[in-house]
Amino acid sequence: MNLPNALTLLRVLLIPVFIFFLSSYTPFDIPLETRAVIATCIFFAASMTDWLDGYIARSTGQITKLGKLFDPIADKLLTSSALILLVSLHGQVPAWIAIVIIGREFAVTGLRAAASSAGHVIPAAEGGKAKMVFQTIAIIALLLDIGVKFAYFDVFWIGTVALWISMILALTSGVQYFVEYWDKIGLSGEGGES
Repeated sequence: MNLPNALTLLRVLLIPVFIFFLSSYTPFDIPLETRAVIATCIFFAASMTDWLDGYIARSTGQITKLGKLFDPIADKLLTSSALILLVSLHGQVPAWIAIVIIGREFAVTGLRAAASSAGHVIPAAEGGKAKMVFQTIAIIALLLDIGVKFAYFDVFWIGTVALWISMILALTSGVQYFVEYWDKIGLSGEGGES
């Protein structure tokens, strides 16, 4: 296993630790505010491994098939876990926005799988990359809002605006993927199978 893949694995291993600190069932008597700050630091570190593993893989020529498969799955697990926890435990995110964002991820992942089986590679669109940036900002700000109240600016407002932008980018980039690749992978003339 090369370094980029090891960093991706580390990101996956950080997810249960992140969930542990945000969970209402944490066995230690740690105040929610403190746990939220710890969870924010873990999420930030995990998000940085996403940037770092991609940078190392590209700059050193260590791009592997495992990395291409594993990296986006790790990203989706991390962000989906954060969104679900922010909905279910703390009400920071409206459930319908989380459903839209997570649903888009499932749809695009399915499209990528279908494209791959038809011999097409779907590169990440700029809108998708921007969506990920705003999504990360939103999650970090909303997590911080649970644990820290700043005197001069409202992190909940920042997180909410970033979340709305990420949702809009998720929808527009998702539609872009389907418009560009639907005909190329032959889905327009096929029936569905469940």
